[in-house]
Amino acid sequence: QVLILSPLLTSLFLCLSVCLSACLSLSVCACVSPVNITISVQMGTKTLLLCPPVPPTKAVVITWVITLRGQPPCKISYRVETKETSETNCTDRRITWASTPDQSPDLQISAVALDHDGYYSCVIATPNGNFQKRHNIQVLLPPAVTLFPGENRTAVCEATAGKPPAQISWTPEGYCKTKNESHSNGTVTVRSTCQWDHKKVHAVLCSVTHSTGNRILSIQLNQGVTSPLHSLLTILYVKLSLLGIILLIMGFAFFQKRNYFR
Repeated sequence: QVLILSPLLTSLFLCLSVCLSACLSLSVCACVSPVNITISVQMGTKTLLLCPPVPPTKAVVITWVITLRGQPPCKISYRVETKETSETNCTDRRITWASTPDQSPDLQISAVALDHDGYYSCVIATPNGNFQKRHNIQVLLPPAVTLFPGENRTAVCEATAGKPPAQISWTPEGYCKTKNESHSNGTVTVRSTCQWDHKKVHAVLCSVTHSTGNRILSIQLNQGVTSPLHSLLTILYVKLSLLGIILLIMGFAFFQKRNYFR
């Protein structure tokens, strides 16, 4: 049987192996309980990932274990004594040391993307023990919001490709149907369609609530559906009006020319 591990368990296994391997090279070892934090970061921004507050001069080995969604774990190590840096399965150049590892063990992401969702664990091995800090990064993406009228006194409010999914509400409340559509990149489109039967409701508000900010849009409700006959008569009226104007101009030009030759 094949054992399949989740990204979190994989990251934990790797961090424990780093901790144990570091313990074998030290005379005193104590694997301190890790500090776990969750960070919400908006897409496109820069973020800094901090290690435990251990002076670099006290460190023996500094290791980052990065487990991203759908990718093999990446491991970045720095050995203080020899000043050697090694990487395994690390291909994303947007993830780098914040400075140089001998000055600061922290990492930075220059421009956060959707595929940076995942776990980032820093393990610092010292002569007095090993210290770990684990970050759970959740990338936020604001949705594109649109509001447009439908037929028979309906309106449609849509929050496209947001992460996490947006919440949509209406003022005043109507008869609403809301659907969520998930995309392969982890974003979700939320579409809410509402209808108002009360004739006194002429305008409605759509409120879109999201972690990156809220938006409120308003729209006027249509008072009914235009019949095909009404549309045809309108077009015919416009065409006849244009024809009348053209004939009037031509008649005026003809009489001007006739008077000129006299």
